[in-house]
Amino acid sequence: MSYQNILVEKRDRIAVLTVNRPQVLNALNAATLEEIGAAIRELGEDDGVGVVIVTGAGEKAFVAGADIAELAAMTAISARRTSLRGQEIFASIENLGKPVIAAVNGYALGGGCELALACTMRVASEKAKIGLPEVTLGIIPGYAGTQRLARLVGKGRAFEIMLTGKPVDAAEAHRIGLVNRVVPAEELMSACTAIANLILANGPIAVRFALDSVNHGLETTLEEGSRLEATFFGLISATEDMHEGLNAFLEKRKPVFKNR
Repeated sequence: MSYQNILVEKRDRIAVLTVNRPQVLNALNAATLEEIGAAIRELGEDDGVGVVIVTGAGEKAFVAGADIAELAAMTAISARRTSLRGQEIFASIENLGKPVIAAVNGYALGGGCELALACTMRVASEKAKIGLPEVTLGIIPGYAGTQRLARLVGKGRAFEIMLTGKPVDAAEAHRIGLVNRVVPAEELMSACTAIANLILANGPIAVRFALDSVNHGLETTLEEGSRLEATFFGLISATEDMHEGLNAFLEKRKPVFKNR
């Protein structure tokens, strides 16, 4: 599928999705959001892709926010519809069943922060600035940013970021757990690729079940989440990959997983 506002490249079971609007700091307009949704669906169905890396074109921005001109023209009804659609697309990233790594190469503000929050993990350049400054425009985050940020860094820190509208730098983002690690700008993509390769060496069914267990279990009680984990643990015991992984360990060799 050809896209106007994003680029998708695939190599060695890693797909890189790049928001490609550097002239507007990769701002998310409706068309770009829909292209991201379409690409995520395609990558989810591609058995040749095991990990997705999401980043922004250029050196300044991951995604610097939503398209302000589009926001300014919205009515109450169209704004709610836009919010729900963005939430649906970002939920498809979170629940892809494959790890998605945000390579935060610069400004990740508003919708850009929400895009990063929907990813499985976040690796930031030292130059990154991350935040939800919507209140400075008289609005609030609309793509589930209020929910994911609070779940990730805690209620108090999320309130400070959202209510002041002030972005945090990469070091502070790492300190509060908003990003997994911070690396020099020139090492960002290689660091994300290294993480992706570590993941790809593992059993793909196990990776998928671990993702589902965390994503769905955290929305329930500890008891219910633990039962979900036990169900996945039982299901995976019937797979060929489980037997291959255990036998390879006993035989002191590398496993050859077949995703079945």
